[in-house]
Amino acid sequence: MDLQQLRYVVAVAELENFTRAAERCFVVQSALSHQVARLEQELGTRLFHRTSRRVSLTAAGEAFLPAARQCLEAAERARAEVAAATGEIRGRLSVGVIPTVAAVDVPEVLSGFHQDHPQVRIGLLTGASDALVRRVTDGRLDVAFLGLPAGATVEGVEGHVLATDHHVAVVAPDHRLAHRKRLGLDQLADEVFADFPTGTPGRAQTDRAFAAAQLDREVAFEVTDAHLMAALVRSGLCVGLLPEAFAPRLDGVTTIAVRGGPSRAEHVVWSRRGPSPAAAAFLARLGVAA
Repeated sequence: MDLQQLRYVVAVAELENFTRAAERCFVVQSALSHQVARLEQELGTRLFHRTSRRVSLTAAGEAFLPAARQCLEAAERARAEVAAATGEIRGRLSVGVIPTVAAVDVPEVLSGFHQDHPQVRIGLLTGASDALVRRVTDGRLDVAFLGLPAGATVEGVEGHVLATDHHVAVVAPDHRLAHRKRLGLDQLADEVFADFPTGTPGRAQTDRAFAAAQLDREVAFEVTDAHLMAALVRSGLCVGLLPEAFAPRLDGVTTIAVRGGPSRAEHVVWSRRGPSPAAAAFLARLGVAA
């Protein structure tokens, strides 16, 4: 068993396709398939179900994948630690970001980090907070920016609260409530809403606020992109609730303060195994001691 075989297995598992996995790994498919088959022979079991239409992990493959990722992370970390010992930050920095991050100008921070550490390979992924936490936990992300209901804790990772924020109502400029300076949740309860998908931390913030006020509401539009939410609001189809610090980035909508509305905390989190040299340097740029 060697690291290259582990890389091939991880690539096939993530892409569910041998051809695309070979392209990612810059090898011909036959070579990748041969190495995966050799590893399966060594382990004495198949890691993948193979059909003409798709590839999926077997139960053994599901058990093998987290350990394979940890081995690759450890190897990458070892190289980075050696480089750091000689005074050079190398390796990778994989950053996860929620779509409504507002406490940090992520592109600006990444640009400055890249100028200071050009040998570090930077990657970025957007997603919901819960999905980003899972990726930090299993080593696929080094650092992630999250938005969670105020007071919520993050399990399985280390973290630091960057800022807390209240939500504002987001309505079309010609909406009947657009002239108001402040609203109560009860004045919004009869509106049709756009919100993030059920079960996500972004949705939990607003659901908790309405539940605490013993109010029901209709969420007709579930979206993962705040800019799409704003477009739906501009069209007059619905209203929304978004963090006050993020809302000014949206064009063509009116924002209104909300009494008793949701609040959230923005966190930056990293692995409990400790940050890599690149991640530690990135956190230091944010003023966060890991």
